Amino acid sequence: MIINNTELGPLIKSTYTIADLQAIRAFLDKHRVLEFKTLPNGLFPAADLQSDAQYTGYASVWLRDTIHIAHAHHVVGKSAVAVRAVGALLKFMKTQVPRFEKMIRGESDPSSVMDRPHVRFDGFTLSDIDQTWAHAQNDALGYFLWLFCKLVDAGELVPTPADLKILALFPLYFDALAFWKDEDSGHWEETRKIAASSIGVATGGVRMMRKVWAARGLCGKHGLDGKTVTLKLLDSLIAHGESALKSILPAECAQPAATQNRRYDGALLFLIYPIEGVDAAMADTLLSDVKTHLQGEYGIRRYIGDSFWAPGYKKLLSEEMRTADFSSDLSARDAMLKEGQEAQWCIFDPTISTIYGRRYHTSRKPEDLALQIDYLNRSLGQITNTEGPHPAYRCPELYYVEDNNYVPSDATPLLWTQANVLIALAMMEKSLT
Repeated sequence: MIINNTELGPLIKSTYTIADLQAIRAFLDKHRVLEFKTLPNGLFPAADLQSDAQYTGYASVWLRDTIHIAHAHHVVGKSAVAVRAVGALLKFMKTQVPRFEKMIRGESDPSSVMDRPHVRFDGFTLSDIDQTWAHAQNDALGYFLWLFCKLVDAGELVPTPADLKILALFPLYFDALAFWKDEDSGHWEETRKIAASSIGVATGGVRMMRKVWAARGLCGKHGLDGKTVTLKLLDSLIAHGESALKSILPAECAQPAATQNRRYDGALLFLIYPIEGVDAAMADTLLSDVKTHLQGEYGIRRYIGDSFWAPGYKKLLSEEMRTADFSSDLSARDAMLKEGQEAQWCIFDPTISTIYGRRYHTSRKPEDLALQIDYLNRSLGQITNTEGPHPAYRCPELYYVEDNNYVPSDATPLLWTQANVLIALAMMEKSLT
């Protein structure tokens, strides 16, 4: 295992006591490793950027990232932070209502991604960003629906009639798109395909909505143009989603086209946690797939052949092109990739640690605890050192190859990584107590 921060190294062990974990947390707190930059309205930028990394655009707010960050705060008992963030997201979603309605009415073409609800925006003004982007992301919308309803179910959030009216557009939109066979750009905002990770998250969102709306007698009361959200509609969407997943999993995409077909993808881990959308046997398969085919020394690849932050990325691409929208054509970027040298991401290891931790809380099997510790340690090992141009003591987005060495990308720290580490530490504490 690689440990990048030598000061943290002595605290990383193969077994832990509560005192050991407290020492790690004290170190992280001292160096503000898990401090989340927050906008005045409670939203989170994707990354806390240095001045020379503003070009990445990661100062913007992503719907998906914010949900993962807000959820992490909810998990560790800071639900007020989650509610505030989700409330701000709802205000932005209100600005997207015309896009929802036009798509539901069949007045917009789903292939025109800019006509879909936007999932990346200016967090200060809650307004669209004037840039073409891969907004066809059913997973992002599914995450929002899932966490909003989860907070309602937990008694942390009380929706207003206006909130419910907006929320009702989500299942109507998924139905209009036939999301279970809709090609979207998914978690990685790239080539559109019928993706299990997107279908699974959207299904999870609808499933959580059904639980809340059924319990509160909300079905049949909200909708658009006379079409209301009923239990029948929600059950139909869930059935379609589950059927599609059954036909695709454990692959990410089963379409035959070379640009779409994908057997392994790290995004499928999120169907295990936090979405809880697959059974134990499928979870085992997905974990095995990731560990066998995507795991590296520094982190975990998103998928085989991923050219985002390929070797020499900063030298080969201008600032403008490094985070450009490649969703319509990846060929130029893919030509930069050297076999086996995909960037290794830092958002996955803490999630795997959490998955094994949750298992251990039920099974009490030593092997589950050992794996929980292994992946927590990998996560801690990814925290940056005090050398180089990147910020020290931070959770990176990823490590990529530059001059034959793996170094962090410019989006350091990535708040999504921090969120997943925060949950992993909470799960470790629970395992030890």
